[in-house]
Amino acid sequence: MGKQSKNLTPPNQLLIEGKNDQHVIWALCEQYNIPETFRVQLPENGTEGVEALLEGLLLKLKEENLRILGIVVDADQDLAARWQSIRDRLITSGYPKADIPDSPRVEGWIYPPADPFLKRVGVWVMPNNQLAGMLEDFAAMLMPEDDNLRPKAEEILREIEGEGLNRYGEIHHAKALIHTWLAWQETPGMPMGQAITARVLQRESAIAQVFADWLKQLFQAEIPETNG
Repeated sequence: MGKQSKNLTPPNQLLIEGKNDQHVIWALCEQYNIPETFRVQLPENGTEGVEALLEGLLLKLKEENLRILGIVVDADQDLAARWQSIRDRLITSGYPKADIPDSPRVEGWIYPPADPFLKRVGVWVMPNNQLAGMLEDFAAMLMPEDDNLRPKAEEILREIEGEGLNRYGEIHHAKALIHTWLAWQETPGMPMGQAITARVLQRESAIAQVFADWLKQLFQAEIPETNG
């Protein structure tokens, strides 16, 4: 995903906030054997983050060669506000207001438009379309349920937060947790995407399966059919 020529607009794109999302999604696609029918795309202006993604979304939806656009954003502190920011831009781009739900779907949202001038669109709000948070909260959901290091990591974070020693904000608690936990693995400090590939993080987790199913369904029109 991402091997098409940069001179042409890839017809199928998954728009994401940053490189960490990119590597996690690449790893999940490899583990779930999702065909390379789309490019995992950073914001066009080269600036990572949700603001850059949102700023370029209206122009992205107007790209002539684009057929399918997936959008993956972090909920951050306000899931409802993040969803509304996407919803507003879709409505501005001509998507019928009545066809866009007021809140995210648990399984991720996909809209196959009847209007040939609109793109097929899908939206996933990290971590799970239901909670405030971000990519790292999603990754934390891939930790083995019986892991005995996670409680230790959580205990240490609670201790330093209780003493006011943490230099990160509350919204980044999950980021501190996942990277602390990864620092204690056999290969310390392994990036999240690599940890999925190495099966340190469990791709069999329920949320990983739901996300993979959403990706497959979003881009299913582009998956070649096989006989038999």
